[in-house]
Amino acid sequence: MAKPRNPKKKNAPKFFESVKKTSNPKLKPLKPVEKETPVRFSKKNEEGLENEKTKIPRINPSAKKNFSSKDRVKTKPPKYDPKKIKQAAHEKGVPEKPADADIRLNKFISNSGICSRREADQLIQAGRIEVNGKIVTEMGYKVNPSDNVKCDGKQLQGEQFVYVLLNKPKNVLSTTKDDFGRKTVMDLVGNACKERIYPVGRLDKETVGLLLFTNDGELATRLTHPSNNIRKVYRVELDRPMAAEDFSTLGNGIELEDGPIKPDELAMNQIDKTVVGIEIHSGRNRIVRRMFEHFGYTINKLDRTAIAGLTKKDLPRGRWRYLTEAELIKIKFMGHNK
Repeated sequence: MAKPRNPKKKNAPKFFESVKKTSNPKLKPLKPVEKETPVRFSKKNEEGLENEKTKIPRINPSAKKNFSSKDRVKTKPPKYDPKKIKQAAHEKGVPEKPADADIRLNKFISNSGICSRREADQLIQAGRIEVNGKIVTEMGYKVNPSDNVKCDGKQLQGEQFVYVLLNKPKNVLSTTKDDFGRKTVMDLVGNACKERIYPVGRLDKETVGLLLFTNDGELATRLTHPSNNIRKVYRVELDRPMAAEDFSTLGNGIELEDGPIKPDELAMNQIDKTVVGIEIHSGRNRIVRRMFEHFGYTINKLDRTAIAGLTKKDLPRGRWRYLTEAELIKIKFMGHNK
């Protein structure tokens, strides 16, 4: 007797293959977003995944929170070509900054990777910092990148910028440290570099998906400031199918307690109407969850699938990778036009 065919495998629709548009003509349907498939590692590639440009190192789940520089650095961040970045800035019409511009002493110390700016202020006040052989305790003191700066007699070097992209798992905090000993995103990227990198923005504990880390403060500010319209795409799974009326109302914008909000794009899976895709540039706290809670829905799963044009391709949950030079140039000058 012949076995019956499995109807689920045949003609299985891709996510967002059939898209219902809102009544807003400016809204465009999102590109199909496929569910992530679990990745299994063989003994050969257990130490990391290899793709064309980068090796994604294995995450040690028992890694300590406070890494020494010797423990943390298991791979070296790529060195980006400053000439290509400078050329891209010129093509985009970005004003060139003087290479020898003075910066605040606490920023120089923080950039060296030994501490945060607040901790650098404490070092300065304690008289542990000297510039060109002279102890400096003045707050707001400025130094030139070519100055000789020492802490406790040890010379400090300006650090290189590092850019790391993480696919954050659930139940991990998007903070640099937690007083209650809970797992943070820094536990996952602790072996990425010796430099002190920080998350750009944050995802709440239950939300999964892309999170960028860097020590490039200027870029972090650009990516988080709402005026720059940096787009983020989320895949939302609701507790029940979304009503057509609610979908249309959300697409045209709603009023929340902290002001109006409107998605840049919105799409719904016509096969499974509990699944919605939303693109938004607002960085307000828990904004995506609050938009759906406004209609009485509960989000069972929230996944950030893209940010500033960066995607989760070849990046399994809980893993990280460095940005390529092309990706860096793209996001560094995003929104700049002559």
